[in-house]
Amino acid sequence: MANMAQAIRMALHYGEENLGVKEIFGEDVGAPLGGVFTVTQGLKTAWNSPLDERGIVGAALGLAWAGFRPVAEIQFVDYIFNTIDLLKLCGNGLWASGGKFKTPMVIMTPTGSGIHGSIYHSHSFDSIATKIHGMKVVCPSTPIDAYGLMLSAIKDDNPVLFLKPKALLRAKGSELIPGEPGDEKTLKEMIDAPIGDRSQWKPKWPALEDYSIPIGQAKISHAGTDATVITHGRLAPICLEVAQDLAQQGVGSVEVIDLRSLIPYDWSAICESIRKTGRVIFINEETEITNFAEHLLRRVVDEMFYELSVRPRLLAGKAIPGIGLSPSLEFNSVPQKMDVDKAIRELLADQA
Repeated sequence: MANMAQAIRMALHYGEENLGVKEIFGEDVGAPLGGVFTVTQGLKTAWNSPLDERGIVGAALGLAWAGFRPVAEIQFVDYIFNTIDLLKLCGNGLWASGGKFKTPMVIMTPTGSGIHGSIYHSHSFDSIATKIHGMKVVCPSTPIDAYGLMLSAIKDDNPVLFLKPKALLRAKGSELIPGEPGDEKTLKEMIDAPIGDRSQWKPKWPALEDYSIPIGQAKISHAGTDATVITHGRLAPICLEVAQDLAQQGVGSVEVIDLRSLIPYDWSAICESIRKTGRVIFINEETEITNFAEHLLRRVVDEMFYELSVRPRLLAGKAIPGIGLSPSLEFNSVPQKMDVDKAIRELLADQA
């Protein structure tokens, strides 16, 4: 099975061949590296930009307004903050022009913790991204979702911010990408560049197929009846694992909803699950103050108060300026599996 980095790479190749993508660029995106996480390795339209995040976003916006469908990368989301004014231009162009200035561009960037990257390589941008109105924001947690969301992002006439959880880029999937060979070793030999001299290497792409996941459509990764967990990104597989453990232990039946898209989000899926369970907790690794899930929690209280059996909850990262290099500092800064397990058990045990 492909890992997430390979899945995104295959989606970008499909975009080159079938969706009109002619410009894929960013810091170290082209040969020989193909991105720090190898997401753009072997792509024929990938090229290296200067080390200038504002220049990258500005170039992508200009290309989009000129009729291209560029895919640009900010090497780590920690360095996207100085582009916010440009991202605002990306977001409001189509709306402000009454639909005349289509902005078909994708900005992809690794987000979140989990690689012990310390202050400058562990940040999350999810909540801030949802404030840049006019941009769609997606954050997959599995390779198949990464492939499907990338194809949808490329096709969209709105700008799309594609958040890649750093800690999941090497995580293997449980479903084959349409057209992916069934043997993991075969895929690696086909599309992964060898270590060492790559000057003569060229990928041998599988016969990939279209597989688009609608932006704004959540996924129920684990069905349940006793409590609802709303999550996304790096915490989604952790929540799934905890739900499976609790079911095996007979503690409770927990439904896990992987949002996949933050803007737009799947409100109907959230409501349907809460009506069934009467209990909900929002779990992500963003800092707890001005967390995007606080908006969802507020809306649940406003619109579904009398359908709740107990108070809704939020489990999020600590409100600190950054994450330390030491594993103990990182583990105590963002929710870990034991924190997720404890929070869900408390939700299940709460009495009306």
